[in-house]
Amino acid sequence: MFETALTDAQSRIGNFLTDQMARLGDDTIAQGMRYATGAGKRLRGFLVLESAALFGVPKERALYAAGAVECLHAYSLVHDDLPCMDDDALRRGQPTVHVKWDEATAVLVGDALQTFAFELLSCEEAGTAEERVTLMATLARASGAEGMVLGQAQDIAAETAGQALTLDEITALQANKTGRLIEWPAYAGALLGGADPAPLRTYARAIGLAFQIADDVLDVEGDAATAGKALRKDADAGKATFVSLLGLDAAKARAGELVREADAALAPYGEKAQVLRDLAHYIVSRDK
Repeated sequence: MFETALTDAQSRIGNFLTDQMARLGDDTIAQGMRYATGAGKRLRGFLVLESAALFGVPKERALYAAGAVECLHAYSLVHDDLPCMDDDALRRGQPTVHVKWDEATAVLVGDALQTFAFELLSCEEAGTAEERVTLMATLARASGAEGMVLGQAQDIAAETAGQALTLDEITALQANKTGRLIEWPAYAGALLGGADPAPLRTYARAIGLAFQIADDVLDVEGDAATAGKALRKDADAGKATFVSLLGLDAAKARAGELVREADAALAPYGEKAQVLRDLAHYIVSRDK
């Protein structure tokens, strides 16, 4: 059931973005935008669709928020891969945008994807006027100086200073850098459904942290060809990770605890939330 739902969501989101970007033409920036959003797990968009489905929101309507968060996430990866940031040559099993084109193009592609995300949320089909304004405002906060960008800046600052982060510090950093863009999709689904977002926010915070722990485990145990990106970079750079701070077995155990917390948060939704439960388990067992 989960794999079918995920595959369906990946296809729906991919087709939606293709349709929405069709009017952009075929210049280099438009090509780069399609390239950057043309693959990936689409877990954030999937989380929008599944959380909205709990409340009977049609997928056609939820796709605008799903497409928006996927564009926002893709922009963050394009910029994160730049030489001035993480300097990665491989993303999702293919050359990163600045490698395929050049650094200036990558910066502009990321900029265009970020603004396109908010354009999608402004469409009348995305929700009522009040819902659209709230979606845009909350995504801005989740991705900007109070969220993802803050987390990225904290990460760079720690690396530049050669600072050994504590477990509490790295947990807070990753809650911003990774967690906020996993929390927002769950909130968006509840908002579109006119429901209390608290249970889904608790769920999303748990899987957001579990996602990062799983990434740190993959960096140690994973296969680069399967993962589609360079691995072992954190260890080589001496960066603090959940694995370096907790140890491999304890990090895996903590991820398991977070999955159980996520499961518990979904109790109010009963069997309707089974796909979201499966998503939590998938996050810590994935190989890429």
